[in-house]
Amino acid sequence: MNATSHETPADPGRVVLLTTSHRVAPGLLSWPAWQALRDADEVLCADGGHPQLPYLGEAGISVDIAAPIAERLVESCAGGRSVVVVATAEGEPGLTDGLARMAGSGRVRMPELELLPASYDLPGARLLDLVRVMDRIRLQCPWSSRRTHEDLAKYGLEEAYELVEAIEEGDREEMREELGDVLLQVIFHARIAEEHRDAPFSVDDVAAGIVAKLIHRHPHVFGEETATTAEEVEGHWLRSKAVEKRRASVTEGVPLGQPGLALAAKLASRVRTAGLDLPLPPVEGVGYDLLALAVRAEGEGVDPEAALRAAARSYRDAIKEAERRAGEPASPSASHPRPR
Repeated sequence: MNATSHETPADPGRVVLLTTSHRVAPGLLSWPAWQALRDADEVLCADGGHPQLPYLGEAGISVDIAAPIAERLVESCAGGRSVVVVATAEGEPGLTDGLARMAGSGRVRMPELELLPASYDLPGARLLDLVRVMDRIRLQCPWSSRRTHEDLAKYGLEEAYELVEAIEEGDREEMREELGDVLLQVIFHARIAEEHRDAPFSVDDVAAGIVAKLIHRHPHVFGEETATTAEEVEGHWLRSKAVEKRRASVTEGVPLGQPGLALAAKLASRVRTAGLDLPLPPVEGVGYDLLALAVRAEGEGVDPEAALRAAARSYRDAIKEAERRAGEPASPSASHPRPR
């Protein structure tokens, strides 16, 4: 027997495909990623402008700027060597396809292949993409670059109504899309606001403001107060809001431009939560009848706007059914009664 028949085949080595998120600050890599980079015999990257390269250089890691080719990588790993490929933003589809073909051929002893995410997106990370895309559109789109807050105001109302409709219809896909459209309005207005000469603010200022408000109005979550019921939570919210706004009247902050039933219900809610003993105006007329209905609905925990929309949808369906029936051809017996 040949002496070489008991020899262990050469170690085929290891290929590590290192992926990073552009939504995380460059250089913030996981510990396994840094270990793989430091232990590598060779580090490759096809993109000479990759945002991670300066930080790898500061860490003393040498990177060869070269497109990784499957055959060459397999050869480079022979003998137990480790090669790390820092993936570009597009990934490395050519490399992975090539490695898959070689592995599928069965003729090549393949190195160990590992996909190693070096940084991860945090929840909400895609919002950074939205901010970046909106910034580019604002700078380069002939229509978007000229819009003002006043131009967009009507779209904010339209998108809000479309979201409400999707919620009431129970259409999950439509709801997701409409939430995106509402979010676009927020991002668009914030981007326009950055350009104001005297009082600019950014989307970060908008987010910081609502974060501070939420924390302040939830002392039972972020502070030492307690709340075990929804009513107690509402009480915390209203007390905090009163301190913040220092309003002279419970009607302050109620937008008069909202739909009439919603406005009436909101005023009734303010009266109720303030504990005011205030009867309705003793005036007759359709408007005051509707006011009374809205106050009654609010007291019973019913949203009068939503209730009226639901009734209107049923009415719409009845109209369509009546139209369908009116469009049907009359039956012979109906058109030509039998002679008696």
